[in-house]
Amino acid sequence: MSDLIKKTILVGFGALVLTREKAEKLAKDLVKRGELAKTEEAKFVKDLMKKAEKGRVEAEKRIEKIVEKTLIKLNIPTRKELDALKAKIDKLSRK
Repeated sequence: MSDLIKKTILVGFGALVLTREKAEKLAKDLVKRGELAKTEEAKFVKDLMKKAEKGRVEAEKRIEKIVEKTLIKLNIPTRKELDALKAKIDKLSRK
């Protein structure tokens, strides 16, 4: 998938991405309310960031599959197909 398309799609999901700052704020709020022990705060943030990253990676994979299927349905060649065609043309040009 082209980097531009990939970046454009991922920017759209920017609001869903959990930043470390937000995770730390959430942990502090939970500690203040007594719902999380102060000693568990760092582990909570670390676990939350792992889950957020896993979710981001899974979402990215799903988006890539959707875009790939869309390109196929629209009969638009992929970068890989264009590169293969270019290689064939280069090979034929050398003869």
